[in-house]
Amino acid sequence: MVMYCSSARHAAVNSGQFDFAAWMPNTPATLRQPPPKTKGKATLQSILDTLPAVNATCALLSLLSIVSYEPGDLRPLGCYPEEHFTEDAPRRLIADFQTCLAEISKRIQERNQSLHIGYHYLNPSEVENSVSI
Repeated sequence: MVMYCSSARHAAVNSGQFDFAAWMPNTPATLRQPPPKTKGKATLQSILDTLPAVNATCALLSLLSIVSYEPGDLRPLGCYPEEHFTEDAPRRLIADFQTCLAEISKRIQERNQSLHIGYHYLNPSEVENSVSI
């Protein structure tokens, strides 16, 4: 559970934030007017009056850019440069885990080839080994 929460779950929630929120109407930082309560009543002017000021949007994008920054020293899920386990049983478990992750990564890459925009946020080769912001 700890491994999942600090790697895959964090990647699922964090990795796509900037991609989604870079178009401000998806996640407005603030609204200057209440959203419309009745469908079909919004006008271009009411939408423009509701959307946030440019500085609020820039602040949100700056924040998202920082928390979504890819580390230069990425250690993908299952990559353990320090060998803390020297016994055979844990080493076998780690090797099995790495094999499973490689297979999952291969399947994701194959699937993404047929997609217009690939979904790579949960590809084990791009998921950080732990929370990294």
